[in-house]
Amino acid sequence: MSKPKILYIYDAICGWCFGFSPVMARFSDEYANKVDIAVVSGGLKLGDGVGTISEIAAFLKDAYLDVEAKTGVKFGEAFVNGPLEDGSMVLNSLPPAIALSIIKERYPEKALEFAGMLHKMIYVDGVGPENYAAYGQYAATLGYDEAEFYAKMLNPVYFEMAQRDFAYAKSLGVRSYPTLLIEKGGKMEVLASGYISYERLATLVDSKL
Repeated sequence: MSKPKILYIYDAICGWCFGFSPVMARFSDEYANKVDIAVVSGGLKLGDGVGTISEIAAFLKDAYLDVEAKTGVKFGEAFVNGPLEDGSMVLNSLPPAIALSIIKERYPEKALEFAGMLHKMIYVDGVGPENYAAYGQYAATLGYDEAEFYAKMLNPVYFEMAQRDFAYAKSLGVRSYPTLLIEKGGKMEVLASGYISYERLATLVDSKL
């Protein structure tokens, strides 16, 4: 009998998803034998929505403190004192979604771990999402050849895979991140939308198993 599947609809540039990342990591560790987990890139900022922090997300300069207070994560000094302060980082959901697609193709079991690395890249290390060359450095820690990964970042195949993620999230009616859904017995339902604690997540999942 197949295990229920948890769909984690997230976005690499979503600050609340960054705050939720440790919750999902713990959940993955403790529920690995009970559920399968699939990570889907949602597409928070795409097309005309792409822009610098100053242009489209100036609220981050205060909101990140709320994320820290509620979730316990810490935004890195490299981010806070660099691109957040000067507002220069371009927030674009597409490049990290391409990177995640590359990982999901070869190492699907490492998708959640890599999603957490993407948050670290942006919100701890202060590396902008449009720095295509940087992704291979993080993927290399999972066993990927850095040069091969960079080449794939520029390959249209993975662009299309990222677009399919965005379309799938949209088809599920997801408009905010993080969102969790559970698929069981051919039926799909929303578990939670927005940040929740590990204890709350465990309780919700247990009620569905």
